[in-house]
Amino acid sequence: MSEASATSGTRDEPADRVGRFATIWSRALFPLTATSLTRPEFEKLLLPLAHRLRAALHARVFDAAEARDLGAALVAAHCTDPETLSRTLDVVEAYLVLYCGDDGRHEDLAARGARIQHAMAAGFAGALRERTRTEQEAISRAALGARAAVERALHVSEARFRAVFEGAALGISIADMDGVIVEANDALAGMFGGLVSSLRGTNVREWAHPDDSPTVWRLYEELVTGTREYFRAEKPFYRHDGTVLWTNLTVSLLRDDRGEPLYQLALLEDTTERRLLNLRLRYEATHDALTGLPNRTLFFERLDKALQAGEKDRFGLCYLDLDGFKTVNDSLGHDAGDRLLVEVADRLQGCAGGAGEIVARLGGDEFVALTTGPRAREEVHELAGRMMQALAAPVRVDGRALTVRGSIGIVEGPGGGKRGSAEVLRSADITMYRAKAAGGNRYEVADPEADARAITRHGLTTSLPAALERGEFFIEYQPLVDLGDGTVHGAEALVRWSHPQHGTIGPDRFIPLAEHTGLIVPLGRWVLDESARQARLWQEEHGGPAPLRVNVNLSPCQLQHPRLVADTIEILERTGLPPGALCLEVTESALIGADDDLLKPLRRLAEMGVDIALDDFGTGYSNLANLRRLPVSVLKLDRAFTRGMQQFPADPVDLKIVEGIVALAHSLDLAVTVEGVETSAQADQLRELGCDTAQGWYYARPGPAARVRELALVDAVSG
Repeated sequence: MSEASATSGTRDEPADRVGRFATIWSRALFPLTATSLTRPEFEKLLLPLAHRLRAALHARVFDAAEARDLGAALVAAHCTDPETLSRTLDVVEAYLVLYCGDDGRHEDLAARGARIQHAMAAGFAGALRERTRTEQEAISRAALGARAAVERALHVSEARFRAVFEGAALGISIADMDGVIVEANDALAGMFGGLVSSLRGTNVREWAHPDDSPTVWRLYEELVTGTREYFRAEKPFYRHDGTVLWTNLTVSLLRDDRGEPLYQLALLEDTTERRLLNLRLRYEATHDALTGLPNRTLFFERLDKALQAGEKDRFGLCYLDLDGFKTVNDSLGHDAGDRLLVEVADRLQGCAGGAGEIVARLGGDEFVALTTGPRAREEVHELAGRMMQALAAPVRVDGRALTVRGSIGIVEGPGGGKRGSAEVLRSADITMYRAKAAGGNRYEVADPEADARAITRHGLTTSLPAALERGEFFIEYQPLVDLGDGTVHGAEALVRWSHPQHGTIGPDRFIPLAEHTGLIVPLGRWVLDESARQARLWQEEHGGPAPLRVNVNLSPCQLQHPRLVADTIEILERTGLPPGALCLEVTESALIGADDDLLKPLRRLAEMGVDIALDDFGTGYSNLANLRRLPVSVLKLDRAFTRGMQQFPADPVDLKIVEGIVALAHSLDLAVTVEGVETSAQADQLRELGCDTAQGWYYARPGPAARVRELALVDAVSG
């Protein structure tokens, strides 16, 4: 049966399919393996590894160590040819899921297969490095032994020296103290692709290479002057055909009986193939597999180098994130998303053609571009413009023309090591999101003050959950005053955050963060529980004819939470607070266009006797006719309507508006509360207009619960 037939007809047992995978694997590797085994014997050697690959593919938790061991096992099986790893990765990619997938989800197993490939490559490289180190140690010992053997041969037996010299697997040459080669063995001639005779008479100084380290020739000068006995170095040479031979070179001095330098002994190990493999592994480790662009590792190397340059050298960084890329993945699939990313990468690569410019992919739909040089401040804006222009034309994927937009954050500055790469990238990331918030398809330049605000906001967001657990929140109460007789009617509960570093933080700073993270639900439940408990204490202490009420704000997230009614009932029953002593405030904007499902919890609470107040009334531009369908009993006028009453005479337009709203509310049996009362003139005017209750600094600023009780007691005594 052919390999392709495994996908059709009756399904084979897993063991048979693993065996077929091992057959394909052995056929791919056997021509490259230096072994005395036959191909069937070599296949039996690979079969246990194939079973381990299948187990790794289906493991509940991916074990990278197991996959690395499989890569190392290839080296242990003498599969050390550089092409071995490439063919192994190709076989695993093409056939592992096909023969060992057992009809599992192909996409999940393919992703697992990719991780296995990466881990096997790492294990192979690590084992090969360890093998190389061991070989180098052996070579070093051989070199020292050869040196000693040569010295003994020169003094004792020319015949014995010849045996070592001619039979060595290493390339060996002997040169006089002027560097002229007087003898070389066949192994050395084979490395250079010529005859021994072509090497004799040449001077080692003629073997210089542009990639030579300056240290090599400095060490060589110390050796020929007799101040150094030997040195080791990695050195390239040109072969006769123009190709490059890479070697591990060891050069030692041979002295005569009087200790005077007589000859130079050079031992060369051919490391060309191993170096090519290392370069390939280095490329794979520093480049993105999907797009071929430099990856995060290589980009950070370049960025670190730019930041460590002198202060006169500048850098410019563009951080690009595609706008709406998730929609492409969700609607067209990840394959289409990948093709889109490849096209975008090709376009962005064409934007970085100048010296000192590089474009890389950090991951997902995030790309970065770096420019360096004295004109980086101007060039980074030009680079960002080219990147935006490159995304202007639609990208065709599966016959569809997809519009591509991107947001870019720019960071520019001098080198000198004042900032680290992580700090620079974070600033670019923050700036990029600022460009997105401004509508996207644009670029913004980093602003240290904006960065600081974003970092502070992020810090507050991450510390919110622990703050609730540690009891860092507290409540202040602002009295609600009856405009008819001036008595304290109740109070609005206002939550505060006592932050360990930033001090007391108002709700305008942390409530939006709590809503964004979902913490507003447990925080709001805590505020409702604390406020109800406090209102019950007021009732027990006040003893007046009318109980003190408490107003608690509800956020839109709380309004949509399924346990709003159940939690409110549970809190009222546990604290013993009558429903009529609680008023829940909901902003007008949260109820604009609200359907019956959203209003149902409020209706249930209103039927229980809980008052519902429409907060910030007049700012949401809602239809006044909708008031009839809302289960509200109180309208809270926004302070914008009372601001014009602080002056004398009061703004007549504001007076007419407030008068009309009060008349409308009273016609619908709604009470009217006014916020932001700061002067006696405002209070008198609002009383004349028929408003029912008010709050503001004129009466009292928000404060502890005891302050409300004291004010209420004063009213009771004076009454």
